[in-house]
Amino acid sequence: MDVLSDVLQMIRLQGAFFLNAEFGAPWCLDAPRDEDWAPVLLPGAQHLVIAHLVIDGRCWIEAPGAPARELRQGDIALLPRGDAHRLGSSGTGPPRAEDAVVLDLPELVSRHFGGQGPSCRLASAWFAYDHQVPNPLMAALPHLVVTNIALRAHGAWLSQSVAHALEQAAAGPPGSGVIAGRVAEALFVEALRGHLEALPQLQTGWLAALRDPPIGHCLTLMHGDPAHGWTVRELAQQVGMSRSVLAQHFTERLGMPPMQYLKRWRLAAAARLLGNQRISLSQVAETVGYDSEASFNRAFKSIYGVAPGLWRRKGAPQRDLAFPA
Repeated sequence: MDVLSDVLQMIRLQGAFFLNAEFGAPWCLDAPRDEDWAPVLLPGAQHLVIAHLVIDGRCWIEAPGAPARELRQGDIALLPRGDAHRLGSSGTGPPRAEDAVVLDLPELVSRHFGGQGPSCRLASAWFAYDHQVPNPLMAALPHLVVTNIALRAHGAWLSQSVAHALEQAAAGPPGSGVIAGRVAEALFVEALRGHLEALPQLQTGWLAALRDPPIGHCLTLMHGDPAHGWTVRELAQQVGMSRSVLAQHFTERLGMPPMQYLKRWRLAAAARLLGNQRISLSQVAETVGYDSEASFNRAFKSIYGVAPGLWRRKGAPQRDLAFPA
């Protein structure tokens, strides 16, 4: 079981390109928060991850919680929380009104914006995922993730695929949207991989835990069979640790003990299953490892504050769904 793939499948990631353009200095683009993009890019969506890929040239990005950062050819900048941000040809000082670029999105037929100075070609994509299903991945990501895909093992293939997808999206032949969507999603996953590999060795959190051999193995076992009656003793035997060492190491990495993580992952899986009206509550309970519907109801309500039946009828409440960052 690939834990990252398991989480991505659960949140039902989908993506598409919305911008393919060349910008000449001086230029700047103020991008609003995701809820302002969503009605234009994906009507009905509440939140989007936004990504910008520098195909050629360079530009600057300013995002919350970080100083302005230069992006170069091959860099992809992910904004997992859909924060308002600024792109432009200069990383110093506020943008001048006369340098502002106004786009009529989506803009997939390549056009030139801005001035006649050094140019930067950008491809931008949105990614939507199921917010009704709590997940540890999105909680673990910072406000801005930057990865250079040109340095990745499959960077050349991915760059060619992006070029092909953008060409298809602009021309609009049958099936072009599917091709562009799959390439956009591959771009997202490759950016995640690059971020994961670049994390400091002593980093804590869910993503860093995937790279820790015993803890990563432990997560693989849990995700591979969440309904199994795992105990700390059995997990410790599987990963070659004592119970106490595993419990301590797991808690240090993820901020919660193994059994607490397992409970939350089981209930996250249950939250997704609740979206299928054809599955009864007792079947959901059994599928995620609870012996009775009553015990499942108690566990679900203890984490999410509502009973699973109410969750099914009304959807996820607006609250922190409690996964480690």
